[in-house]
Amino acid sequence: MATKETVLLTGFPSFGARKMASELLTDPSVVVHAIVHKKLAEQASLSLDELDADQKKRFNVIAGDVAAIDLGLSGREFRALAKDVDRIHHAAEVSFLGAERKTAEDVNVGGVREIVEFASACTKLKCLAVHSTANVSGTRHGIVTEEELAKGQAFRNVVEETKARGEKVVRAAMGKIPVCIFRPTTVIGDSRTGEVDRFDGPYLLILLIVSSPTDFAVPLPGRGDMPLHLVPIDYVVRAANAIAKDPRAVGRTFHLTDPAPLTARRVFELVAQAGGRRMPRGFIPANVTKALLRAPGLERFAKSPRAFVDTLVTPVTYSSAATTELLAGTDIRCPPFESYVDRIIDFVQLRLKERREKKQNDVADPLG
Repeated sequence: MATKETVLLTGFPSFGARKMASELLTDPSVVVHAIVHKKLAEQASLSLDELDADQKKRFNVIAGDVAAIDLGLSGREFRALAKDVDRIHHAAEVSFLGAERKTAEDVNVGGVREIVEFASACTKLKCLAVHSTANVSGTRHGIVTEEELAKGQAFRNVVEETKARGEKVVRAAMGKIPVCIFRPTTVIGDSRTGEVDRFDGPYLLILLIVSSPTDFAVPLPGRGDMPLHLVPIDYVVRAANAIAKDPRAVGRTFHLTDPAPLTARRVFELVAQAGGRRMPRGFIPANVTKALLRAPGLERFAKSPRAFVDTLVTPVTYSSAATTELLAGTDIRCPPFESYVDRIIDFVQLRLKERREKKQNDVADPLG
């Protein structure tokens, strides 16, 4: 089949960008050019094993740097891509909460500026899809709608702040270039396989539950009565791919979230059940939990746990009216957490088992 569309993808080989690439390449008429930092070239090469033979033929790695001038491309590369690209998925981001401010600013703000500049030079661009996060709402309470951004909120970490600043850059370009924004809530593993790249955020409590003694009931940090906004990565990439191809998406923002989120307590009851553990009993006040996580020696490692505790006690709801509108008539729906929690836990337990076996094999034989 003749090529109908050329897509530029940033962020590869991060977990989200790898999943986005796989989703884009399910269409045999799509060719994907991925901008990859030279430091990640080896990892990117290994990630190609996730693609089948035909998909590999339609996937091209280009050395570059999204945070650099002209995306780190030569003038010739820049001009050639600008003439060829039909659609862009900007998935490059710094999401690690322990990242240095400069690193987060370079990628989450500077990288957005560079991709907007590139999009402005494209001669046949249909849509620049910028992947942001619902956490740009920061400390806001109540209902957050998709068109809202700056509402006087404070930010709990540098990632939220810089992602919000990046969105501001994108919004300034609306009307000048065809652009849309995606805001997923807390992204977790694939609902079909349980696969995820790293254990942070809600996985920290999941790990605590599934690795605890079977007769021990882990208390929750906080009452657990607020909605926990989880969304599986496979839904995120399917929804983003479909919406970005819809002409009605241009100039709009889309929350990608579970329309009926469970409370944190219910989520972790299901986790305990799937892991063969006792249901969580009681709770530790959130302020006490965060104080414990500020203990000497834990500061470097506790930023993600503390940020997750903040989300457990923030009474916020994300409207997804625009997403619902554009996905109407498709089969793309966010699956309920109950339908895939077993696969999430199976994957976690498999990785824990592999880690234990590796440690055992790494122990030197005292008789050797």
